[in-house]
Amino acid sequence: MDKNTTRYNIQLYIYDLSRGMARSLSPIMLGKQLDGIWHTAIVAYGDEFFFGGEGISSCSPGGTMLGPPDTVVELGETEVSEEIFMDYLSSLGESTYRGDRYRLFEHNCNTFTNEVAQFPDGQVHPLLHHRPSI
Repeated sequence: MDKNTTRYNIQLYIYDLSRGMARSLSPIMLGKQLDGIWHTAIVAYGDEFFFGGEGISSCSPGGTMLGPPDTVVELGETEVSEEIFMDYLSSLGESTYRGDRYRLFEHNCNTFTNEVAQFPDGQVHPLLHHRPSI
């Protein structure tokens, strides 16, 4: 591997939209336990990327109205340049992840982060070069 290759850290931000209420109220209201109502985003190249009714959006990490994430998962590193990544997001935003294609239960932020974490070739996290466990 080329030692001069630039590597970029990739993270998954996880938010509980219910702020803990799903865990405590779901057994009473639904008769089963829900741990949370999840919103996820990918953090890469200094920005947080997410999908919603407006399409693909970005902000500074933790900069949404949700505040800081409940959990941050280190997905690994990538050698994919920011320019290539942004071109990829732009193409997704013009097709699969346009705002009018958002569906709360079937095609949402979680679908988006799952797909983006698998860029570029559809394998489990091929975008990422996982760090070995220490």
